[in-house]
Amino acid sequence: MKKRVVCLTLALIMSAAQVVSVSASREEELREEQAWTYSQLDATYAQIDSLYYAKEQLQAEIANLDANLVNVMVSISVLEGDISNKEADITKTKEDLGKAQKARDKQYEAMKQRIQYLYEKGGNDAWFQMMMNADNLSDLLTKAEYTQKMYDYDRESLDKYVNTIEQVKQLGTKYEQEKAELEGMKQEYEAESVNLQNALDQRRAESANCDEEIAYAEYMATEYSNLIMEQQAEIERLEAERIAAEEEARRQAEAEAAAAAAAAAEEASYSEPEPVYDEDGNEVDVEDAAENGYTVYDEEGNEVDAEEVMSSSSGDVQYDEYGNVIDSGNTVSDPSQYTSSGSGSGSSVVDYATQFVGNPYVWGGTSLTNGADCSGFVQSVYSNFGVDLPRTSYEQQTAGREVSYSEAQPGDLICYGGHVAIYMGDGKIVHASNSVDGIKVSDNAAYRTILSVRRLV
Repeated sequence: MKKRVVCLTLALIMSAAQVVSVSASREEELREEQAWTYSQLDATYAQIDSLYYAKEQLQAEIANLDANLVNVMVSISVLEGDISNKEADITKTKEDLGKAQKARDKQYEAMKQRIQYLYEKGGNDAWFQMMMNADNLSDLLTKAEYTQKMYDYDRESLDKYVNTIEQVKQLGTKYEQEKAELEGMKQEYEAESVNLQNALDQRRAESANCDEEIAYAEYMATEYSNLIMEQQAEIERLEAERIAAEEEARRQAEAEAAAAAAAAAEEASYSEPEPVYDEDGNEVDVEDAAENGYTVYDEEGNEVDAEEVMSSSSGDVQYDEYGNVIDSGNTVSDPSQYTSSGSGSGSSVVDYATQFVGNPYVWGGTSLTNGADCSGFVQSVYSNFGVDLPRTSYEQQTAGREVSYSEAQPGDLICYGGHVAIYMGDGKIVHASNSVDGIKVSDNAAYRTILSVRRLV
């Protein structure tokens, strides 16, 4: 009887489970879809971090190129000034050369005229005529000395002008060479400015592309967040329906099981009375004998009371809520027990976590040495202290208990959209940041919007 009641109860429970199986299946599908959406959101946030890093690098390159371009343009401007000054020097040199050539020619003509005068006055006998016309020797020597001085002066002046012309020519040649060098340098700087401008335009275009990619990634992150909220709302609705259906099914199953147990108890509570006999030894109906007050006997011939025989054939049998017979005063209790254990303080968690700073970030990884993502890092750190955490960052947002950020203590989880970190105190966090920085310490825990702070230890 007991086995039959238990089987009946199990059958009713299985039947009730079939009522909510479709809802539970859809709920499980939604949870899987939400897990995928969370993974996409985490990947999108990682992509945004990478894009912002790339943009910072590009901005640094743009600033450097811009500074170099300014320096080159300043150099070109200086060179243009130097070339202009050199052209002025060349122009002045040409003017000086013309003046020197005119002075030379003038001196040469004067010298020719004086020589011509001497020869015209005396020809080859000019010196003889000068001596003959001299009043005395002193006068002769004075005239001869004067004539020689005139000749020497003319010759010296002519040589001076010839030297001046040569120097001016050399200076003009030097200026022309220097101008050519300056113009060559200017051409090189102009070519460099073109290269710098092209590189600058390219980096600015790449930066603009980064902005577009960041905007699209942020748009996708918003879409994923909205989808997660929609999925969560649907999951909660299905979960509420499932719980209500399970509760109703359980209630019905318990009611049916109780009814079945009552029927079984009623059936089990009745047993056939012992046979009774009349004074002639003939078996008689005990109910008829009890109703009519007949005297009856048992099998051994002893007189018995028919009403007592009737009452002894029924007994009070008790059953528990599952249809099991309760005997010897024993009761049935629920054997299910759920326990959780954990050890360590928040400070010891932080001390342990910071040992792995500098190790790589690996998407989907859980290794503290070979690489982990944000949630894998947190999960592996707390696993060392006997705390079993879910795998993903969105699931870890519901672990432990909620505290405010102002109450945050070392070891608490700081949960962001698609990211999770361990609070160190003094506004610092240790976390698996991204593929560029790896596992690191950040000085500003509020560098992104904080969704939740969870206390685990």
